[in-house]
Amino acid sequence: MSLMQALGPALLLGLFGSTHCIGMCGGLSGALAFALPPGASTSRRLLLLGAMGLGRISSYALLGALAGALLPGAVGGLPLARIVAGVLLALMGLSIAGWSTALAPLERAGHRAWQRIGPRALKRGRIDAVGTALLTGMAWGWLPCGLVYSTLAWAASGGESARGAVLMLGFGLGTLPAVMASGAMAASLRATLQRRELRAVIGLVLIGFGIWTIAAALRHGGHAQHTQPEMHNHHGHEHPPGTQPGG
Repeated sequence: MSLMQALGPALLLGLFGSTHCIGMCGGLSGALAFALPPGASTSRRLLLLGAMGLGRISSYALLGALAGALLPGAVGGLPLARIVAGVLLALMGLSIAGWSTALAPLERAGHRAWQRIGPRALKRGRIDAVGTALLTGMAWGWLPCGLVYSTLAWAASGGESARGAVLMLGFGLGTLPAVMASGAMAASLRATLQRRELRAVIGLVLIGFGIWTIAAALRHGGHAQHTQPEMHNHHGHEHPPGTQPGG
């Protein structure tokens, strides 16, 4: 899958995962929205919320670049990063649908991190400048999150820094509308996106995408393992030990 072909699924992962973002980040974005200047105009508040979103997405892109550069693309002929990504995406789908709590420890870690960081950050005063909002959003992007880490494993599975960064950027853009709106109208949006039927459909989509990712990885790994001996034999036939090409 080319980078441009993968960018669409990355955006959709962000949009589909918005139900999780409302549950995980809705309280956080709501708290940050209350830290905005109370007398600010709507355009000013949207600017500051947008700066926080930009900061969060930039952290996602940095995570994608680091993971793409550091994680091995394949081990023993198998693209393990893609397999892990598929498993995490399927588990995330089960979690969103309410059918599994396998990722609950990671989510609790995110809540605990925010409980420690959030009050200290907000004690420093209101978020009344674009720079402050940007830095706050960048810190927000590093909080543990099952959806982020699931997508991060998939985005970085190609073993390329630039690809990981671009796909995580696309994922972050997909989450931006729901997370920004949750700060302004959290109650109504949460009620809509937390409907059991909608969460089940989105969960099934993520599970399907996870299974497809695993199947594609296994198919690619099996093809690589099948072709490598043939290439070796062909090489040995063309140039037996002790001879040189053209000798």
